[in-house]
Amino acid sequence: MAETKRWYAEPWVWLLIALPMSAVIGGMITIYLAVTTSDGLVVDDYYNRGKAINMDLARDVAAASHGLRARLDLDLARRRILLSLESRDNLHPAQVRFSLLHPTRPGYDQVIVLQPAEGDGYAGTLQEVHDGNWYVQLEADDWRLSGALQTPRDSVVVLTPAAVAAAP
Repeated sequence: MAETKRWYAEPWVWLLIALPMSAVIGGMITIYLAVTTSDGLVVDDYYNRGKAINMDLARDVAAASHGLRARLDLDLARRRILLSLESRDNLHPAQVRFSLLHPTRPGYDQVIVLQPAEGDGYAGTLQEVHDGNWYVQLEADDWRLSGALQTPRDSVVVLTPAAVAAAP
């Protein structure tokens, strides 16, 4: 008479159990990651931000009409930023808002209010800046200048008004 094995002694049984079990474990890991991590790239008020783009474009046009040009000197070792601002109108705002924005990690973003310093410049203190690509933005009153930099390679950034297409 043929000897029969118990079910738990058969390798095919364990293979049939392992495949669905791995799918269940993978699903549980996916649910855990979805619940515990941040959706950093998703903006809750995307519609309002989309409506506000025309106001932002008007600020770029204002920067061009003032003939603005800015030079940012970043000293990452000392965590200092110096701004030299030039304009046709000899514009000197009381303060300038500097934004250092990471493209994918909003937790790394910094907004610093630059105060007048010696001469016609402005100065401020940075927090820790991680290596990588960054968007930079200067704002004051009715204008805005935007640009990009890569740390630690770029220590000087020159910002000029963005080219804005005329509205139809």
